[in-house]
Amino acid sequence: MQKSIERIAGDSEGHSYEFPVFRFEGTDKAAPSAYLQAALHAGELPGVVAIDALMPMLEKAEAEGRIKGSITVVPQANPIGRAQYHFGEHQGRFHLGTRTNFNRGFPLLAAPDVELLPDTTLGTADQRLKTRLLQLSIGHDIVLDLHCDDEGLAYLYVHASLWPAMADCAAAMGVDAVILWDEDTDGTFEGASITPYLNLPAEVARFDRRVATTVEYRGILDVDGALAGADAEGLYRLLVARGVVQDQALSTPGSFTGLVAPLENIDMMPAPRAGAVLYKVKPGDRVAEGALLATIVHAPGEAGGRTQLFAPQAGIILTRRSRRIIRAGEDLLKLVGDRKSADARSGTLED
Repeated sequence: MQKSIERIAGDSEGHSYEFPVFRFEGTDKAAPSAYLQAALHAGELPGVVAIDALMPMLEKAEAEGRIKGSITVVPQANPIGRAQYHFGEHQGRFHLGTRTNFNRGFPLLAAPDVELLPDTTLGTADQRLKTRLLQLSIGHDIVLDLHCDDEGLAYLYVHASLWPAMADCAAAMGVDAVILWDEDTDGTFEGASITPYLNLPAEVARFDRRVATTVEYRGILDVDGALAGADAEGLYRLLVARGVVQDQALSTPGSFTGLVAPLENIDMMPAPRAGAVLYKVKPGDRVAEGALLATIVHAPGEAGGRTQLFAPQAGIILTRRSRRIIRAGEDLLKLVGDRKSADARSGTLED
């Protein structure tokens, strides 16, 4: 294993950011290669601790000569967001200087060629970071971007062109659901990882062996040793199943039996009033159309001071907010419905 330090120039003199990159050299040039990164949203740590648990497994495989394809690992991909605090509260989702989501604005290239990346010398630090992360990932057959939600099930975002070929990956990782999308206009990291291949001939794009996904490892508070170990085992199983790592002790993943639904089936359920949220449902619950989802206490102690929110259709609760204070119009939860949402949102991920 080789460790290097990437440095991103800051936006003022004497100011820069750095993050480590770990590389495992494969023994078979024909084997698939993999790129893993975590904490692009710097406060989302389940993927960080999963990589921490995965690294000894990869080091053991390397020592035994079982790493066939090259592997690049970036355990903490966002040193800019990691350093951002405002009045003692960590702010790792948006760059405070540009007010841009760290998982938006990645260049959507016409082909997987680093020469097409924009020159960000005169850009902002977050733009330089995004360009460098994409540069590190381009050319890998497998690209995993590890995130988490507020409170939720473990699930994947997958481009429709990669499904059902990626069903073995979902099974290996043991996730509960897969959300399929087909267009990215916002420049997410996942979108930037798959878009360069969409216009290539099938024999070049190789969607049968390509993996690109945003992994949502449950909720932001699910930073736990046992969960990290299980997630690391899932990542390792994926690498073995796809031929990056050799391990004859592992069996082939079974069929994926979790939920699979298009992005357009998700109802985000905006809050009709501001106040305190009393949830009636939790992630994983199946609800009927018209079921009570939550009550918002907007005028405590007053007659009519509560507003109830009901399911617009039958489906599964995928996620919900981790905090219980809400503003009017903020999304309360993700309901994966059995049919297309009447309020379907565009893009691969919400803000």
